[in-house]
Amino acid sequence: MLVVSLAVLYLCGARGLLLLVLAFVVSAVLSYILLSRQREKMAAALNGRLGKAAGKVTGKAAEFKDRLDEGTASEDEANDAARTESANTAG
Repeated sequence: MLVVSLAVLYLCGARGLLLLVLAFVVSAVLSYILLSRQREKMAAALNGRLGKAAGKVTGKAAEFKDRLDEGTASEDEANDAARTESANTAG
């Protein structure tokens, strides 16, 4: 797109820095309009892949949280047992 824009603008009489700036602007606008269908297809494909990867990460995070909860529960039980034992020996 950029080369075509450069050529057309050069033939229209644009030269120097003006030629480059106009060519980039025209090329960007044309690419945005003409390549929208391909951009949407690529975005859909990426969203599908990211959705699968997010599912894997979410599953692993849930497993990790379960392990943390189990560890916390067993630690709480041990602390409660120690408190009960110390209360029985002190009283």
